[in-house]
Amino acid sequence: MQNKSAQATMHNVDLELKQDKKLASEVAELLVAKGMTLATAESCTGGAIGALLTSLAGSSSWFNGGIISYTNDAKINLLGVPPGIINKYGAVSQEVVEYMATGGCEALSSSMCVAVSGVAGPGGGTPSKPVGTVWIAWCANGVVANSQLYQLSGNRNKVQNTAVRMALKGIISCFLED
Repeated sequence: MQNKSAQATMHNVDLELKQDKKLASEVAELLVAKGMTLATAESCTGGAIGALLTSLAGSSSWFNGGIISYTNDAKINLLGVPPGIINKYGAVSQEVVEYMATGGCEALSSSMCVAVSGVAGPGGGTPSKPVGTVWIAWCANGVVANSQLYQLSGNRNKVQNTAVRMALKGIISCFLED
């Protein structure tokens, strides 16, 4: 038998999953309505955005794919991020995540791409980029529509899950601004 704390945690996880599925469904509806396709370029989320999106039936009609570019080499070779940009700004930066977003659009022939790079923890943080630092960029039709810095809190799983949520909310915001 689970204690009350474990039951409350399970309830919170179930609630968050339902909310995430609802966001993913909203993204799907918007993409279908606009006749657009989506790609992901993920680093610290490790494919979690793509996994959530492809959990929806029919996602192959609007989700072209994702690139998990966890290393700098993957960012360079798969998404076309210039090595000099990574050397100058670091992998977790506005400049890199914007190149990831445009590179994802191009590599996966998509009309839109969301890109995420960050420090999920528990290690890897620095004074200038502590654990929880996450950059997300959204690209539409080959042009960066927005990029945003987030300072997230919690353990690795919480940082990753929150980044997924922010990425989906950003896609929705891009459509609302149209």
